[in-house]
Amino acid sequence: MTKNSIQIRNLNNDRIDPIQARWCQSFFSRLQGFTFRSELAENEGLVLVEARDSRMDTAIHMFFVWTDLAIAWVNSGNTVVDVALAKAWRPFYASAKPARYVIEFHPKRHGDFKPGEQVSFNHD
Repeated sequence: MTKNSIQIRNLNNDRIDPIQARWCQSFFSRLQGFTFRSELAENEGLVLVEARDSRMDTAIHMFFVWTDLAIAWVNSGNTVVDVALAKAWRPFYASAKPARYVIEFHPKRHGDFKPGEQVSFNHD
């Protein structure tokens, strides 16, 4: 894994395989996200990192994203606050509650995280 790579684990269910994700903290890495990607591996993901919990700052778009994505919004206490299956080319998705992290991952894994569950971000 690269220096911006992390492993995401569901702490409430150890049977769920971890996601290997890229930690996207800069404006440009968050902006790029999975834009212009037509496919991704089942264990691949991104974590879009904001400075604080917010509904507006963690809203995402799916313009120029050519594949559906599973989304989990996680607050600063590492608790999942909302989930969605984001469809390609849709204009807007936002969490029902404030979040600091947006995890984007393979749509087949939608359901790996549920509101109220705890996650860990393990940096290498």
